[in-house]
Amino acid sequence: MTSSLRCVFKSFVGLFVFGALTLASASAQNSAHIRVAVVGLNHDHIMGFLHELPSHPDVDLVGISEPDAALRQKYAARFHLPDSLFYPSEAAMLAKTHPQAILVYTAIAEHRAAIEQAAPLHIAAMVEKPLATTVEDALAIQRLSQKYNVPVLTNYETTWYASNTAANNMLETGQIGELRKLVFHDGHRGPKEIGVSPDFFKWLTDPKLNGAGALFDFGCYGVDLTTWMMHGELPLTVTAVTLHIKPQIYPKVDDDSTIILTYPHAQAIIQGSWNWPFDRKDMEVYGVKGYIDTLYVDGAPGVKLRVRLPGEHTEHVEDAPPLAPPQNNSLNYLGAVLGGTLTPQHDLTSLDTNVTVVRILDAARRSAQTGRTIHLRDEVEGKK
Repeated sequence: MTSSLRCVFKSFVGLFVFGALTLASASAQNSAHIRVAVVGLNHDHIMGFLHELPSHPDVDLVGISEPDAALRQKYAARFHLPDSLFYPSEAAMLAKTHPQAILVYTAIAEHRAAIEQAAPLHIAAMVEKPLATTVEDALAIQRLSQKYNVPVLTNYETTWYASNTAANNMLETGQIGELRKLVFHDGHRGPKEIGVSPDFFKWLTDPKLNGAGALFDFGCYGVDLTTWMMHGELPLTVTAVTLHIKPQIYPKVDDDSTIILTYPHAQAIIQGSWNWPFDRKDMEVYGVKGYIDTLYVDGAPGVKLRVRLPGEHTEHVEDAPPLAPPQNNSLNYLGAVLGGTLTPQHDLTSLDTNVTVVRILDAARRSAQTGRTIHLRDEVEGKK
């Protein structure tokens, strides 16, 4: 390269870097600054949110409501939070802090009550998975969202796995042909075995507060992903089997579950369990011409794929392309929704998807209780 070309090249690089930095600065200045409040502290996923919060300078935590004084003190000390941030009731907190959204970390059965207080004030909500324990509650939440025109979102860890999006993109672009089968493995050794907090354990193992045991706790991941990949289509049938392998630890709820969903040309097998020897959140996607497995790697879940495409003699492992903001984590997604740049519809987090998820989970619970296959599509369409 001549000296003149080197000068041109350096000038181009300099301008490119300067332009990139300018755009990045402008993007940071224009990004939506959002005010959020937390409702409830007895769901251990709150720890992940509080750890992640400092990396989101555009998210302001303006209040935390929790009726249990001991829990308020626990989290104030652990995360060095001021006492002024805490309130004994959601109503008092909302009246004082006026957030744009609540993040709900209560028992699943309490999601509806939290949204009933926030929605009339035009405050959005993001709840931890699943949306509700009953179809009645899910539909009531949907009516509140529609009446007050506020988003209600459901947060799943697996939504932010790049491997899941990559697998779905490969399916959508026809790389493995038409979908035939989905297989999901989700769960761990069990809540007690992994050492969840006593407050979390108490409601997680209560059939009313959690909806079921592993069937709801981990079955919901595969149901959510299936509903998304099937474009919101209701399954023809839902069949579920649950086991009670450790009744001495979990006397009231199942600890192992298998859900089978049938569609006209595809099937989903969803295995949610508190009996896996290791943590799992992975899926297998089989098309007519090839397959994709998402790999769960401890310390770096959601980044690897195992793929075999048409014409290939063996499978290979590849990295999933990283997700771009705002689709890369829950707070970026929430900020985009509140800022009006993203409309939650037909995706993993949206209300329409998650009302369908609750319908399927409810059918699975009834199937496991009765030993019958539930013809869900006929059932739902017959009520219209």
